[in-house]
Amino acid sequence: MSARCPMTCHFNCIIPPHLLEKLLRSDDSEVRQAALDTLMTTSRLRGERGVRASFVGSAAAPGGGRRTVFDCKHSTSLPSAVFARSEDGPESVDVSANRAFDGLGATRDFYKAVFNRDSIDGRGMRLTAFVHYDKRYNNAFWDGHQMVFGDGDGKMFSDFTGSVDVIGHELAHGVTENTAGLEYHNQSGALNESMSDVFGSLVKQWSLKQSADEADWLIGPEIFTPGIDADALRSMKAPGHAYDNDLFGKDPQPDNMENYIKLPDNEMGDFGGVHFNSGIPNKAFYLTAVRVGGFAWEAPGLIWYESLKASHAETQFQEFANTTYRKAAELFGDDSAEQLAVLAAWQDVGIQISGILAGVARARSLAADRSGGTGGENGLATVSQQIGALAAQVTGLAKDVTALKSK
Repeated sequence: MSARCPMTCHFNCIIPPHLLEKLLRSDDSEVRQAALDTLMTTSRLRGERGVRASFVGSAAAPGGGRRTVFDCKHSTSLPSAVFARSEDGPESVDVSANRAFDGLGATRDFYKAVFNRDSIDGRGMRLTAFVHYDKRYNNAFWDGHQMVFGDGDGKMFSDFTGSVDVIGHELAHGVTENTAGLEYHNQSGALNESMSDVFGSLVKQWSLKQSADEADWLIGPEIFTPGIDADALRSMKAPGHAYDNDLFGKDPQPDNMENYIKLPDNEMGDFGGVHFNSGIPNKAFYLTAVRVGGFAWEAPGLIWYESLKASHAETQFQEFANTTYRKAAELFGDDSAEQLAVLAAWQDVGIQISGILAGVARARSLAADRSGGTGGENGLATVSQQIGALAAQVTGLAKDVTALKSK
């Protein structure tokens, strides 16, 4: 099935295929089998429309983002799942059901409070989740209408409901589907993955009331079991440094366009490396957030959200970077600290905003850094003041020279 088909675009997993493929070479037969089963199940689901249609009526009907959680009881049949928790009901005795319920709520409330968005589709979409999917299933996925969580194999991965940024990441795919509809391949697909990392991280930061400096900027730090030497699935702060061990190897994410990874646009090639190259726009968002300072979901998050809404299915890195620069000006003003932070961030990952000479961009970026990048006078005003002060000094020196000559 083509990477461009709606079904493929709507089926998004948190664990990239290259990590599961690494596990196929594990010395532990149980780990190998769990990885193989997960890959086969995931591949099968990508080719089936039934999983998306299972609860399409209840999931799609508007309902103010009301939540319902079902328990698959280790089956792969969603229609046979049993009820576990609803919006008006009591807590479940199942910890996984409660965590999924809380993660759905945190994500829904984030979009409403920060962007005034009514649930994932902007029209009150009901939020449905399924826990305990399959046996030792090493993944969690969004299929276009609902969230599905595996329990992990217990050796490499733990219960996927344990990480709120994973839940936020997967639900953000639904936001992207209902805004830009970024096609899931090559650069548009990497942007799709990056938007989910950005908003997944922001959901966690908003829930914890963390500033950009306080946040860990890690995606899925809780899903590895304690015995695995890995910080997380990905690091937005330092793409390429989330893990480095004998089992998974070194995190392959690039953080600059000069290291962009070209892979086949098919399932085995991660649809052109969407989970790899998302590290580049991830780093750009992180750099923007720390330059602006304060809470990342405010100015930086708003710029990225409005840029997503202004994008289209085939938007590439360059076009998205240009859009963030333009949106920063629309929201905060030309040469504002926010716009200069965006300019510098994209430049730092090897993407030059169109129409701005590299030297000018570098000068503006340096000026923004000197002025602190937040709150005070913008970078252009600072440069103007510096030039004015130098001009006054030159004028004064010229007068002194003239006076000396006359003597």
